[in-house]
Amino acid sequence: MNMPVTLSYQIDQQFAEFINQEVLPKTNLESADFWSGLIAILEDLTPTNDALLAERERIQNAIDTFHREHEGELDMATYKAFLEDIGYLCEDIEDFTITPNNVDSEIAKVCGPQLVVPVDNARFVLNAANARWGSLYDALYGTDAIPQTEELTAKGGYNPERGAKVIDFARSFLDEIFPLNHGSHKDVTCYTIYFQHLLAYFEDGTSAGLLTPSQFAGYSGDINAPSSVLFKNNGLHAELQINRAGTIGKHDRAGIDDVRIESAITTIVDFEDSVSAVDAEDKVRAYRNWLGLMQGTLSSRFDKQGETVFRQMQRDRMFSAKDGDSYPLKG
Repeated sequence: MNMPVTLSYQIDQQFAEFINQEVLPKTNLESADFWSGLIAILEDLTPTNDALLAERERIQNAIDTFHREHEGELDMATYKAFLEDIGYLCEDIEDFTITPNNVDSEIAKVCGPQLVVPVDNARFVLNAANARWGSLYDALYGTDAIPQTEELTAKGGYNPERGAKVIDFARSFLDEIFPLNHGSHKDVTCYTIYFQHLLAYFEDGTSAGLLTPSQFAGYSGDINAPSSVLFKNNGLHAELQINRAGTIGKHDRAGIDDVRIESAITTIVDFEDSVSAVDAEDKVRAYRNWLGLMQGTLSSRFDKQGETVFRQMQRDRMFSAKDGDSYPLKG
């Protein structure tokens, strides 16, 4: 193993093998360059980090002492003055602005849920990473977004009355977010693409376009009988999945088998609060999961109700843009 010679640091064998055998071969870095660079960073930043930790301990000790000396009594003015005196509270400064560069648009501009998962649990990480697209039908049917009354219960087998409520809710959602210039999605019998515009046809043969045509983003399949229609609003997508032979689509006048919503767009992978990594084995497991996540190769096998389940990252999704070009989306 090509390891640097240093008197200042000892590098765990398992961690070194992970870096040298799994990480570095996928980069343009030589082993010696990586380790010497890491050591240089440690030697440069460790004194600063130690000073910050010492300051944190000083403040915490001062706060602990204050509470012991003032047990059972708390005057907020005195307490605030104390916190200011030890540097825990600082004076407000004037408002200011910052203009950082290279911020991903999903962080800077697109609103959506951020899921937080521990990096050392591959299954949880995969669940979060794959939560970007979800079935609106499943979400409505299985939750109390539609009340769980006796007639509309979701317990037991499939309840067609509840299913009808789900479809009605979804069509109302389409009417609210992606309205037609006249008529309702509830009455549409088919969708087609005509000269880069979405057309929705009704039973009487008339048609309508979107009230806001720019909300039509793309499609899959044939323009005269698309297998999916893609909408976009506020940077997020919604997909009509059309399958007249599908479980739901074969009973739907427009053949819509599901409505899928782009929602959980960001995953925060936690290396700190929710993770207990106390030795090299724990840390390597965490780093290996992160490596797999970055490469799109992360997978997990686990037992569920007596069966082995295999889970991996969803592939990116490919649509046709309304002008015929490709329209890729994250999976």
